[in-house]
Amino acid sequence: MKPETVALLSTHYYDRNAGALAPPIYLSTTFERDADGSFKHGYLYARNANPNRDSLERSLTALEGGFASVAYASGQAATMNLFLALAPGDHVLIPTDAYYGTPALLEELMHPWGLTYTRVDMTDLAAVQAAMHDNTRVVWVETPSNPLLKIVDIQALAEIAHAGNAVCVCDNTWATPILQRPLDLGCDVVMHATTKYFGGHSDVLGGALVFKEDSKLYQRIRRLQSVGGAVPSPFECWLVLRGIKTLAARVRMQSETAGKVAEFLSQHPHVEAVHYPGLPTDSGHELAKKQMTGYGAMLSVQIRGGADDAIRVAAKLQIFTRATSLGGVESLIEHRASVEGPNSATPPNLLRMSIGLEHADDLIFDLKRALE
Repeated sequence: MKPETVALLSTHYYDRNAGALAPPIYLSTTFERDADGSFKHGYLYARNANPNRDSLERSLTALEGGFASVAYASGQAATMNLFLALAPGDHVLIPTDAYYGTPALLEELMHPWGLTYTRVDMTDLAAVQAAMHDNTRVVWVETPSNPLLKIVDIQALAEIAHAGNAVCVCDNTWATPILQRPLDLGCDVVMHATTKYFGGHSDVLGGALVFKEDSKLYQRIRRLQSVGGAVPSPFECWLVLRGIKTLAARVRMQSETAGKVAEFLSQHPHVEAVHYPGLPTDSGHELAKKQMTGYGAMLSVQIRGGADDAIRVAAKLQIFTRATSLGGVESLIEHRASVEGPNSATPPNLLRMSIGLEHADDLIFDLKRALE
């Protein structure tokens, strides 16, 4: 079935009590035992499992075409649990252009614990191969990357990882399974910040790991989810599941609009560079065309001048909202370097955009006026 159909069928709830189309929210933290001490419904305590979380995990698994999913209270919690499943002394490869929270997590929490890591340009497969160690356990892939939208070869990176007895994990937050399915390209695990496109309305925090098959790593992660307790609430699961119903429609419309905005910006004299894989001139265009079914709703633009010039452009916008995050129905823009802090490697004149559901003509007019 196509993703639009999977999104609907995987979120459908069969209510034996009242025939309700929308699922109830199970707020109970504990569940009754039978007289013999068993749990006939399969639930013991909300930290271990909950009906709403089970429904969400089943839907995520179906969309990514995996074996099982593990849901968390945030994308960072999902990432942290993946790294916690490793052992002190293990090594991780991550991209040079990655969501800034990933290296921050490794440097501030996991490195003192004993995990080592190397940042490498994953568009250079030879460099990735050279950076592999005997103790490399994870090759962390992010494509399109945040915030420069670099496109990397998922299949080739998975092959390098497997040749070194490592697992390949892909942050698929920006593409979503509507546009890209890394498990089909050889990845072992997919990570999502479900806060973004899955939730889709800037009102819920969540994350997830989706596994291609049963494994010791999956069993370890499932145990850490329960023991660590960084689980989403029933209401958060309910909200993300509701968002999945419209995921395909939103992502496809937002991506179409993003392409029009990127084309406009690429021809503007006050724009130094546009980072968007849908542009034929983009360095990642051909690879994106090969492994994606669309180019996504995220883009970055570098304004001619410096940080002050970029900030002035953002300040003049009236339809775009100046805010962090992405994937919601409203268009957002932010000066990324100032968000990432003094150690940011992001160009100081770069603005990152998350395109929402507004009409493309209105967004382009807003940008044209601000750039003038």
